[in-house]
Amino acid sequence: MSEVATLDRRAFILAQTRLLPVPHAPEIRLHVAEEATELWQKTEDELAVIGLPPPFWAFAWAGGQALARYLLDHPDSVRGRRVLDFATGSGLVGIAALLSGADTAEGCDIDPFAIEAVALNAAANGVGMSAICEDLVGRDAGWDVICAGDVCYERDMAERVVAWLSTLQARGAQVLIGDPGRAYLPKRRLTALASYEVPVTRSLEDAEIKRSTVWRLEPG
Repeated sequence: MSEVATLDRRAFILAQTRLLPVPHAPEIRLHVAEEATELWQKTEDELAVIGLPPPFWAFAWAGGQALARYLLDHPDSVRGRRVLDFATGSGLVGIAALLSGADTAEGCDIDPFAIEAVALNAAANGVGMSAICEDLVGRDAGWDVICAGDVCYERDMAERVVAWLSTLQARGAQVLIGDPGRAYLPKRRLTALASYEVPVTRSLEDAEIKRSTVWRLEPG
């Protein structure tokens, strides 16, 4: 990643977002967009990149908010452990893990803007969270806890990710999934740990409040 590209991404994020408390985890502040549809358009037009990933990093999604709340309320689930925040987006869940006493928290995402957003958001919350721009499905770096929020909205992605998470669970990792009722959530493999009424962005969801659950992945 070049220095110029990094600066451009940082400038874009700072120009298009505000640093605001997360609705269901106000202990954490994130650089978020106040107008979803406007930022979606700006991302495509101003950067002039066809097929640029939608700015998932600019919003606190329901599943991620649920996971963050759960970790903040149950710090023993991550204290002293190595945590992966899969498909991290804004870095919300990894930040919550670090604030709850995790030894380390690493995020991964396939969007380089998300990696820059994680750096900005981690700094805003006084934690040192790392993030890499890679698809880690199929990899195992020995994480103790893997958190995945809002990853079951497409069939192919859900099947691929859950199959990988199952291998991590089978070797002893704890896998936590935050989900507001996405279509392809494999409920038969899950145990509900907590549910929350989470405020969300109406222009992105079908409501202003989404009931979101934190699940633990069990053996298949």
